Amino acid sequence: MGVFQPEVSHDSQSSSRSYALRWELVNLRVLSLAGVISIAIALLILLYVHGQSSKQFVLVIDGQVQALETRESLLGDVLAKEQISLQPHDQISLGLSDKLEDGDRVVITRAKQFSLTADGETKTLYTTEGTIAQTINKLGIELKGSDKIFPSLDTTVAANMEIKIVRINKQTVERTESLPFRIIKTADPSLTKGTVRVAQAGKPGVMIQYIEKVYQDGELASMRMIGKEVQTVTKDKIIAVGTKPIPIPKPVVAVKTSTTTSKSTKVSANSTNVTSKAGVDFDYKKVIKNVSMTAYSSEEPGIGTRTASGTRVTEGRTIAVDPDIIPMGWWVYIEGLGFRRAEDTGGAINGNKIDVYYDSLSNARNFGRKSRTVYVIGPVKPQLD
Repeated sequence: MGVFQPEVSHDSQSSSRSYALRWELVNLRVLSLAGVISIAIALLILLYVHGQSSKQFVLVIDGQVQALETRESLLGDVLAKEQISLQPHDQISLGLSDKLEDGDRVVITRAKQFSLTADGETKTLYTTEGTIAQTINKLGIELKGSDKIFPSLDTTVAANMEIKIVRINKQTVERTESLPFRIIKTADPSLTKGTVRVAQAGKPGVMIQYIEKVYQDGELASMRMIGKEVQTVTKDKIIAVGTKPIPIPKPVVAVKTSTTTSKSTKVSANSTNVTSKAGVDFDYKKVIKNVSMTAYSSEEPGIGTRTASGTRVTEGRTIAVDPDIIPMGWWVYIEGLGFRRAEDTGGAINGNKIDVYYDSLSNARNFGRKSRTVYVIGPVKPQLD
């Protein structure tokens, strides 16, 4: 009896191969996917390790440079770990939330507090700029014209520095100044000696002065004259003084006795008052004795430099008189003082009183009160022949 052999068909063998092939393909896909996942995980691990590795960077604080090393990622965390604090007005080159990279350079500029006084107000401010010029430019403060700033613009800003801006304003005004006229005496041969005539009336001139006033923060600091011009020309007063000799009267033939002739001669001699003082011979109208003499000065409060006659007070010439006693403009001779001219008056100068002008108040006070004899001459000052 023979052994029964199972029948093996061609379809059975083909099916087995197909199943093995499908299993192999599926397994290959699974292996490929696992490999990709493994690689991704490895990359993540490498990135994490790289992120946690140490980084070197340079930190500059107010010009001080230092090299540091850290494993932190964010700049804010790095500064916190290094115990470096920032004030509100400090300046930093990177943001605190920025990621710090290896080799980065971080610059921190500390803000300096200072006080600024300008336009009547003082403020406390902060700056990270270097000089005062850079600081006020950053703040938008404008310097105009001749404005001044202390310290100077090129000064380096320091902590707690006081900076002051002084506003300068200039104003030009006009001032009117009177120009006194001169009194010029000229010889006139058509007039007899002792006779005077005003040939031309005097008229003072007018000068316009341009004054520059400088104000600092609204207050007047200085003033100076920057120009001037004559608005009205001065017209001098010209006085003609006679030089023609006085005619000598013809002698009268005596018809009476010699006694009468002698008396006539005496009367004629007394009709002219002539004296000699300070080496000058001159005629005078009258003599006033025991004249009360005092002195005054323009340095006294309320006393100006202009006289009642319009002239400028002059030591050695000007006196104040009572015009009813001595006419204005007349010359006199005062014993012990010399020739003076009546150019001024005064409320207390009445009668036989004269006030002598001195430039110095101390000299006027030292003059005191004196009594002198005064020769009243006339409008023309005697001259030495």
